[in-house]
Amino acid sequence: MTSNAEKYSQLIKIKAKSFGFQQCGISRAEFLEEDARPLENWLKNNYHGEMKYMENHFDKRLDPRLLVEGSKSVISLSYNYFPEEKISTLDNFKISKYAYSEDYHEVIKEILRDMILELQEQIGEFSFRVFVDSAPVLERSWAKKSGIGWVGKNANLITKQSGSFYFLAEIICDLDLETDYQTKDHCGTCRKCIEACPTKAIITEKIIDGSKCISYATIELKNEIPDYFKDKMDDWMFGCDVCQDVCPWNRFAVPHNQSKFKPNDFLKNLKKEEWKEITQELFSEIFKKSPVKRTKFAGLKRNIEFLDKNSI
Repeated sequence: MTSNAEKYSQLIKIKAKSFGFQQCGISRAEFLEEDARPLENWLKNNYHGEMKYMENHFDKRLDPRLLVEGSKSVISLSYNYFPEEKISTLDNFKISKYAYSEDYHEVIKEILRDMILELQEQIGEFSFRVFVDSAPVLERSWAKKSGIGWVGKNANLITKQSGSFYFLAEIICDLDLETDYQTKDHCGTCRKCIEACPTKAIITEKIIDGSKCISYATIELKNEIPDYFKDKMDDWMFGCDVCQDVCPWNRFAVPHNQSKFKPNDFLKNLKKEEWKEITQELFSEIFKKSPVKRTKFAGLKRNIEFLDKNSI
């Protein structure tokens, strides 16, 4: 006889697929013991740079029961953002693929809310919180624990089926569900991401010095970009995809079919000289619903000026 835990777990996975998620895995809401020491060391080494928020809520990052009272399960989901059409880099600055379009936080949260409404119609009421790259949640650790993929040498979550160009999301809830098993690491002896990183931010396998990462410098850093990044930015004005672009597993990435993730015409058509002249008004128009809002107009302008001044 099928238990409720098994029945509900199967239902959640079927529902996740019908709502466009690539994969769905489930793990027990418990203390992430194997992540405690690595996280502590990463912070002690100051690899988070100016991302001081990473020092907050240390216990909650490791134990979802402190984040969501009464939680029993963590449902991890992945959502594809690999674009069908890549923005030309000919006489253009580069922008990370995840930022081509509408803000994924809002798009995926809305999908999750609709999905949970349908689940509650079938299962009944249950307590939950949804997370999309927000709050102190170690997304990759939970996704790894739930069997969605493994953490690659570039610290991204990778799957054999589709590589790593996807967003992660979680539903932490009080449902007692059947859990999944971790998958194996399939990076082997490959070092392509480590060797390709323009700033040598991957200091050892799976450990990133965030303060040396181009994504950190162009998005998270609020002060001036350090001289360390001179001649290393490779025209990236927001984010960086180098370690993913060289990953052999991303040859299996297929284009998403989410209309809200399609790049807008401005991104496709503007050239370097036009980006250099960007105004606050145009920034607001182009990036009204975009993740690029995070860096703000002043930040993007700073990035463009740094590239213009320091690129080879």
